[in-house]
Amino acid sequence: MAGKLEKTERDQKIATLKGWKAQSGRDAIEKSFRFKSFNEAFAFMTRVALTAEKIDHHPEWFNVYNRVDVTLTTHDADGVSEKDIKLAAFMDKVGDP
Repeated sequence: MAGKLEKTERDQKIATLKGWKAQSGRDAIEKSFRFKSFNEAFAFMTRVALTAEKIDHHPEWFNVYNRVDVTLTTHDADGVSEKDIKLAAFMDKVGDP
């Protein structure tokens, strides 16, 4: 099980990510990705799903056409853990031009 990051460490790690922010009212991080088309959004979700399955850490997400809204938190740790930071960095790598 991944341990919950303390606020200072969490904030430092979020600052190294592109466009992620702490979610209001919850120990989670969030970001909205926008793509040129539904196909690009779906391809992004497919790549992330394959990686998420490998690391056994799954995002909460919502998709409409070219937008994918993502929330990451580690339920077992009751907050943001290193797993969330790792998955967010992967999403930045494959989702941002």
